[in-house]
Amino acid sequence: MKEFVVYTLSRIGIFVASYAVIAGVYLAVTGGDSIPLLWPLLLAAVVSAVASYYLLRGQRERFAAVVQRRAERATAAFEERKAREDAE
Repeated sequence: MKEFVVYTLSRIGIFVASYAVIAGVYLAVTGGDSIPLLWPLLLAAVVSAVASYYLLRGQRERFAAVVQRRAERATAAFEERKAREDAE
């Protein structure tokens, strides 16, 4: 569960940082007082997705390993119960 929380918070952090940079660049370039909502959000989503793919590879692999171990334990427990039922 810890790996899931760390990975999720990291993804959110990268998204927020991407949005802040994009919004800052937009304000610097346009010199405007307001930022449109849709385009910076979409651009931040794309930038953060690409950045997360490369920057969070290790965390993603650790999270996947935890999920894999949990799935293997659940499968083994299911097969054990199934074998006991068949024996009865």
